[in-house]
Amino acid sequence: MPIYLAAESEWLPGTELVIEGPAAQGPYAAVFEDDGETGYFYALDSSKDDNPIQDALHVYNVQDISDREKASTVRIGWSQDHLKAVLLINDYPHAVFDFHSKRGYCRSSFPRATGNGWSKEGHDWSDEALQLFA
Repeated sequence: MPIYLAAESEWLPGTELVIEGPAAQGPYAAVFEDDGETGYFYALDSSKDDNPIQDALHVYNVQDISDREKASTVRIGWSQDHLKAVLLINDYPHAVFDFHSKRGYCRSSFPRATGNGWSKEGHDWSDEALQLFA
């Protein structure tokens, strides 16, 4: 999966963390947030004045992580065309945003369709999302 790294951090899941990974070109950014209870991945478009958050993907509930006492590495990577972002935790893809198609994919499939023009089909995971980076 050819990507370029936009952000990386080591942390303990369940410890508050916000990490932003902007695309190298264009108005897009992806943000990972662990608020101590849940992990979410956000799609941002800085050209939107009213609300830059375009979509949000649930990644995990901290209480469901069996090895949360072990340090983990979170990375945000981007496709070479600066239109697709991937969230990797310990090198495992958990979520993907396709800014061109306005679609988010996550392994929890939550939340359901947002109704704001993004992810009208929902957030169901598909391994085909990783092919966006080929």
